Amino acid sequence: MERSDNIIKGIAAAPGITIANAYLFFKDEEIIYDTCVTDIEEAKKALDEALNKSKRELRKVLALAIDKMGKSRAAIFEAQIMVLDDPILLNTLYKRIEDEKKIPEYIVNTEFSKYLKLMNESKEIYMLERANDIEDIKNRIIRNIKKKKWLSKISEDVIVVSKNLTPADTVLFSRADVKGYVTEFGGLTSHAAIVARSLHIPAVVGLHEATKKIHDGDQIIVDGFKGIIIINPDPEQIRVYTNKIKKLYEIDSELLKLRSEPAITKDGKKIQILGNLDLNEELEIIIQNGAEGLGLIRTEQMFTNVEDFPNEEEQCILYSDLAERVYPNQIIIRTFDIGGDKVLPTDVKENNPFLGWRGIRIMLDNVEIFKTQLRAILRASVHKNIKIMIPMITSLIEVKKSRTVIDECKIELQNKNLPFDNNIQIGVMIEVPSAAVIMKDICNEVDFVSIGTNDLIQYLLAVDRGNDIISDLYQEFHPAVIRTLKQIISEGKKNKIPVGLCGEMAADTLAIPLLIGLGLEQLSVSGVVIPNVKSIIRNLNYKQAKKLAEQCIELKTENEIKNKVKEFYHKNIIDDYENFTQ
Repeated sequence: MERSDNIIKGIAAAPGITIANAYLFFKDEEIIYDTCVTDIEEAKKALDEALNKSKRELRKVLALAIDKMGKSRAAIFEAQIMVLDDPILLNTLYKRIEDEKKIPEYIVNTEFSKYLKLMNESKEIYMLERANDIEDIKNRIIRNIKKKKWLSKISEDVIVVSKNLTPADTVLFSRADVKGYVTEFGGLTSHAAIVARSLHIPAVVGLHEATKKIHDGDQIIVDGFKGIIIINPDPEQIRVYTNKIKKLYEIDSELLKLRSEPAITKDGKKIQILGNLDLNEELEIIIQNGAEGLGLIRTEQMFTNVEDFPNEEEQCILYSDLAERVYPNQIIIRTFDIGGDKVLPTDVKENNPFLGWRGIRIMLDNVEIFKTQLRAILRASVHKNIKIMIPMITSLIEVKKSRTVIDECKIELQNKNLPFDNNIQIGVMIEVPSAAVIMKDICNEVDFVSIGTNDLIQYLLAVDRGNDIISDLYQEFHPAVIRTLKQIISEGKKNKIPVGLCGEMAADTLAIPLLIGLGLEQLSVSGVVIPNVKSIIRNLNYKQAKKLAEQCIELKTENEIKNKVKEFYHKNIIDDYENFTQ
């Protein structure tokens, strides 16, 4: 496929491939005038009716979202409804109408815009993307004050192309069997991207000037694996991608047969496949697809619907339920990894949150919050299939302090005669370069480690993986990454400490042979990709993979390593891997 002049690159937000006509979606920009009112009570009544109508609309969207994507992910809309019920906000709006005697749409626009200005000035990706949700609420209220309807003449089987999409847009369009989403703005953590992934609709975001380059009715291809859009593809591009879609369907059907099969290489090397859990609802598919336990429970994601940290009892109930449902398999519970791009239930603002107050730093500075979670985990460990994992470790002191706090929690529970697993295993995430360098020392303090490649690669290469401007610099196959992984794994083996990997790299089909060859014996991935990972491992020869790793360690550039892995893949596993990676 030689042609490239009709290809534009963005951020792969939701996997999948689709071919359909483009539907350009633009929202009318409401013109707001600074106009005075003569009847204040009538203005307050208009605002009241608009707020109630907005809540009714969002409740309908919420019901549809729950049906399509489950209660936890649909909580986005519950949060928006809560904003409309906020007494402080509502009192401010009504009082400003009384004091300033301005039309309600002007008051709503100026009041919400104050918050939006602060959010848009933030350097945190999370805050920037949540601003889109607040903008949606503002526009919804104003539209209802003006008694306008949400209009869309969208037909079925189209790809929606827009500057930005709200979560509500994404859900409502799904009723028309939309085939894909393309937006100019947004990132991997935008709610529209999350909704698209939940609905299994391919999406590419961060495509600057997409609405100028793509015209209404253009035939386009959305490749949600690689983050590219092909505009008005030629016959050869259509043929290639049609074959890809057909192959994906065949592979998905074939992979269903591997659910109950172990991940063993052709020459008998056993690899343990675990599941990454963000939301409770994902557990069923993880179990169905044959995971041997949970290698990463992102606890901070499971409690995003609460305004404060959950109490000990709430956490204990959740962790106990997970341990019982997975028993006798193991589960690894990661303590709260908040800060960075994750919501922080405090008022702290940081210029560079990724290098700031996050992960174990927050927990050690808030020992009571840390202890609350640790006691809950310990209480849930009575079946002896729970392990504790500490995130964002940068020094040996943090490991020792964490273990001290865990020991204190054990004493507190003993004093209350509450049972727990006194021999519970303690591990850490290796996701900061400093931790990788002192891996030998860390091994003397822990029972296991898990490599978090998402952050490790980001910090090693000084590349923000959510920044579309430099996304090409985020390289899994960079020599520094491969050599660092080798060092971590080797130190683990020398010290008889199990090493797993739970980052996105574990699910990268191209990377799996190299990871196995480097010596990894445990991979933890999202539930949906477990059969695919098993398939690759079962088609792999461990001795050949080990030789591949030895060769790659000596190579000097990312392209050399990637080409070597591709060559190995085509020669030893499948012939048409380029359908999904080239």
